Amino acid sequence: MASDGSGEFKLVSPTISNEGRLPRHHTDEGQGAKKNISPPLEWYNLPEGTKYLALVVEDIDAPDPDGPIVPWTHWVVVNIPPTVKGLPEGFSGKEEEMGGDYKGIKEGNNDWKVPGWRGPRLPTHGHRFQFKLYALDDELNLGNKVTKEKTLEAIEGHVLGEAQIKNLKCATHLLSEKFRNMSEEK
Repeated sequence: MASDGSGEFKLVSPTISNEGRLPRHHTDEGQGAKKNISPPLEWYNLPEGTKYLALVVEDIDAPDPDGPIVPWTHWVVVNIPPTVKGLPEGFSGKEEEMGGDYKGIKEGNNDWKVPGWRGPRLPTHGHRFQFKLYALDDELNLGNKVTKEKTLEAIEGHVLGEAQIKNLKCATHLLSEKFRNMSEEK
């Protein structure tokens, strides 16, 4: 099991700088093939008994045209085996072709109603983003259409720990708060 020496369950992204810059190619505002590329993620110190992991990435300040601010889902990934120590850059949409331990991983629908990563279109006024990784004691059997709602319902009573990259202040490709290595354990 990968360890960073601290013993704390952690989620990090090596492409997000300490100054909080999210590279443009991870957003919806990159150019051509250089946009909407899923960011690399790494995790350390999984809780004892972890059998699978699940990931949910959200803009937690997204405006709802018909109501108040509600979270907007950018990525859902389930059934990540604990032998996988992270997701490489550009992983989204390639889990089957990568094979090995990645083969059984399933990407769910984001709030655009399509599976996989969809990067943020960053507003000038800033939004907070959250990457949340759940360590689970069991595999999720969610059928063909995986969503955030189905995932969160299915993990109830099965969460051994949580790690987060959270409170990212995103505005025109700059994240104003230093957040790298922020995590919480449940």
